[in-house]
Amino acid sequence: MAFIIDGKTLSQKIRRSIKDEVISIKNEKGKIPGLAVIIAGNDPASKIYVKNKILACQDAGFFSVHREFDENADKLALIRTVAALNEDENIDGILVQLPLPRTLNADEILPYIDVRKDVDGLSAYQQGLLSQGAPDLVSCTPNGVMELLRAANIGVAGKRAVVVGRSNMVGKPMAMLLLNANATVTVCHSKTENLSEITASADILVAALGKPRFITADMVKTGAAVIDVGMNREDGKLCGDVDFENVKEKAAAITPVPGGVGPMTITMLLQNTLTSFKRKNGIE
Repeated sequence: MAFIIDGKTLSQKIRRSIKDEVISIKNEKGKIPGLAVIIAGNDPASKIYVKNKILACQDAGFFSVHREFDENADKLALIRTVAALNEDENIDGILVQLPLPRTLNADEILPYIDVRKDVDGLSAYQQGLLSQGAPDLVSCTPNGVMELLRAANIGVAGKRAVVVGRSNMVGKPMAMLLLNANATVTVCHSKTENLSEITASADILVAALGKPRFITADMVKTGAAVIDVGMNREDGKLCGDVDFENVKEKAAAITPVPGGVGPMTITMLLQNTLTSFKRKNGIE
């Protein structure tokens, strides 16, 4: 039976630390971090994510705003909003909630975010720093995965890590973080041949492909650490990309869905926003 890696408890611990630091800075400087979230369309999951981010900001003592657009939003309207937030001294982090409606292309909007406020870590600048081994504002979900591995005392250096998924938001930065931590990394995707053989060789397996219960027990090495980034909904219930009930009997450690990686994503968003705020205000 695998050790269950508890992301909820770890995220609460980190958020308490962030909250305490914000209180201390506010008392000393009279300032607090600010996060802006832009959402377009009516995707139910996106609305829940945005609501949770706003609540997390309130709990941590952050200032937060959100700008909402309908599914027919004009690209220029979003770009103008981003530009205004870039200039807003009260805002230290800007996040555009993805996915956007089909009429909008994220690649035509995200580059307008000031890289110093890119708390999602999706800009070419931030991902370039990561690829050079000098990370700054790291993509939140992969950063959260690394925190989970550290907290669970799962060594990365020298281990074989396999990442299933190659998105700019998770797969690619996840591979870079593992590589920077001295793992030997393989990235798999929809065109990968002999996928099961590759995943079954992993000491650390990260599933981030967006397919419910895709990773089955026969695809997992006995004693592996399995990190499930997936967040899928089946029959009204959340499930990950890993067949949790069967894989947990084979793995040494595993993250559940919900309660694993998910809580860490918003926590790392708060951490990135705090980092941006402290840099702007010359706080060590």
